[in-house]
Amino acid sequence: MFRQSKRRVLSRKNFDDQSTSSSGKFIMSATSSEEEKQLYESLYQSKLSFYNAPPRGEITLEQFEVWAIDRLKVLLEIESCIQRNKSVKEMEMIVKPLLQKLLPSSTASLLERKKDYYSHFILRLCFCRSKDLREKFIRSETTLLKLRFNMMTSHDQAKFVRTLDLPFLQFISDQEKEELSAELYQTISSALQFQLNLTDENQRRQYFNQEKFIKLPFESVIDLVGSRQVFIKKGYAYLPQFQQLNHIANEFSSMLSEALLRTFQNIPRLNEDDRLLPILSHLSSGYDVSNFLQQDMFSQASQGDVNATSVYSEKIRENFPLCAKNLMGGLKANRHLRYQARQQLSFFLKGIGMSVDDALQFWSDAFTSGGNMTTEKFNKEYRYNFRHNYGLEGNRINYKPWDCRTILSKPRPSRGEFHGCPYRDWNVDKLTLELSQGMNLTPAQVTSVLDSVQRTEYTVACTKVFEITHGGSTSVEVNDQTHISHPNLYYERSRQFQKKPSPR
Repeated sequence: MFRQSKRRVLSRKNFDDQSTSSSGKFIMSATSSEEEKQLYESLYQSKLSFYNAPPRGEITLEQFEVWAIDRLKVLLEIESCIQRNKSVKEMEMIVKPLLQKLLPSSTASLLERKKDYYSHFILRLCFCRSKDLREKFIRSETTLLKLRFNMMTSHDQAKFVRTLDLPFLQFISDQEKEELSAELYQTISSALQFQLNLTDENQRRQYFNQEKFIKLPFESVIDLVGSRQVFIKKGYAYLPQFQQLNHIANEFSSMLSEALLRTFQNIPRLNEDDRLLPILSHLSSGYDVSNFLQQDMFSQASQGDVNATSVYSEKIRENFPLCAKNLMGGLKANRHLRYQARQQLSFFLKGIGMSVDDALQFWSDAFTSGGNMTTEKFNKEYRYNFRHNYGLEGNRINYKPWDCRTILSKPRPSRGEFHGCPYRDWNVDKLTLELSQGMNLTPAQVTSVLDSVQRTEYTVACTKVFEITHGGSTSVEVNDQTHISHPNLYYERSRQFQKKPSPR
C-alpha cells in the first residue's frame, strides 16, 4: 500500500492474514498502471462510487496524509453547514468550489479517482473509533454523496444508479407508467412545483412525461411515505427519478455504518504500524471543532488562571460567551441556579480550567453567601453533584462541557431559569438591548446578528458577535475555520486574542 518501508510492513505478522482481498489479490502488492486504470474504471463506472471494495495498489505516506486532509476539509465544511441549518442550495454553493479544488470528479483522471477512493477509506480508519465519530462521519459522507449526485447531469445520475447493486432499484416499464399515470402525476405534482420550481402546469406535464419511476418496497422510503410524497400500490412505492436520492442515501448510510463497525473491530491489527497511528490520531482529533475538548486541550489559553476567585475578574469574564455571562449573572442575582443551569455552567467552568477543588469552593461561596444556605446544606445536597461532574463519584465518567448543539437540545428555560442559548431564548428587545448597550454593537451590527437569529442560525449569530467584539467584521462568510459551535471554543479563542501583544 505504501512505497516507503515496504519490507518493514511485510514482516509484521498482523498484516499477514489481512493482506488479501476477496479476489485473492494482495492489497499491499504493487499494480501496474494498466491494472490500476481497469480497477478504477470498474469502481467508477460513473462519477460517484459506493466504495464497496477496499483499495489496493501503492501510495506514499505523503499522499496518505494529504489526501485525507483534503477530504477532511470538505467534510468539515459540510458539518459546519449542517450546524448552521444551511439549505441544500446554499450548501451546494458553499461546498462546490471546495470540491472542485480538493476532490474534483469532473474528469476521468486516474489520480483524482484514486484520491477520492483512498481518502474515503483512510478517514474510515480515523472515524470508526467511537459512536459519535461514526455518526458524524456517516452524516457528512452521506451529505457529500447527495451534493455530488445533485451536481451531476440527469444522464450521469441515471448512469450512476445503473451501476448500483441495490435490491429493488429498477425502473418500471413505460406500459406500467401509462396504466398508473393519473395516480403518479397527482402524487408528484406538488413536489414538481415546490421542489423543482415548475409552476406552470404544462411544464409539470412535460417533465412527468419524460420522468422515469422506480418501483420498490414502501419500507425502503418510509420517510417519503410518511409525508405522502410517493404513490403506493400493493406494498410497493413508485418513486420518481428526481426523488430516488432518498433511497440511495439511506442505502449508502446503512452500508457505511456496517463497514465502520467492521473497520473498528479490525483496528487492533494496525497497532504495530507506528507510521500510521500518529497520522490517524491527528486526523480524527481535528474532525469537529467541538472535539477539541477530547484532546486534553482544556484551558490552553488560560494556563491555570481560572480559580474560585479569578473567575469573577473582568479579565476572565470578558472572554465568556453570552450564555456563560447569563449564567453567571443569574447565579449572582439569585445565589442559586436550577439543575440545567448548574450543569451547563459547571461543565463550562470545568472546560476553561477550573479544578474540582476550586469548583467546590466557587459553588459553595456562591450558594452560601448572603445567608440563603448553610455550608452543611450545600455539602449535603450539592457537593456530590459537582464532584460527579468531574468524574469523582458514581460511574466516574469524565463528562465533557456541553457544545451548542447539546445546549440547544435542552428544554427552553422557564421563568427563573438561566440555562440555554440567549440567541434562541431571549426576546428581540432584550437581546437588542444587551447587544447594543452591553456589548457596544452598532445598529447595523445588531441587525446583522438578529438576521441570523431570525434564520435560527444561533451559532452563526454568536460567531458574528465574537468577530465584532474581537476586531473582526460580519461581512466575512462564517466557515468551518471561524464558526463557533461550542461555548468553550468561544472562550479559548477570546482568551488567546486577549493575550496577543498589542501592536506598537
